Amino acid sequence: MKDFIIRFNLSDSEYMTALRLAVGAVCAAGDTDVDLTEDMKVCVTESCLILKSCGFESVEITLGCNGGVCATVRGEGGTPAESDNEFSLALVSALVSSCVLEREQGVISKIILTL
Repeated sequence: MKDFIIRFNLSDSEYMTALRLAVGAVCAAGDTDVDLTEDMKVCVTESCLILKSCGFESVEITLGCNGGVCATVRGEGGTPAESDNEFSLALVSALVSSCVLEREQGVISKIILTL
């Protein structure tokens, strides 16, 4: 399966539902069980909220299922600044096999999730 890319403005919270549906579809294509699919939905939406709290205006989410389900959530635009996301990051890290953070000038700018 080729990567599936979604972009939206973080002020448009109604797109979170569509994002969760897309994550579910990619997980289904990757033959992921229901519990792991729900975990990935939580992690992707929580990653968007983390980037929103860091001041990003929009996100680009790349979903794929080649060799395991993965999602890359990257912040775009806005006025990025450091933010306290300790609880959210602990939640996300607990639900996926791998959670890699990339930072630009100390601010989380990209979250890479793998089941």
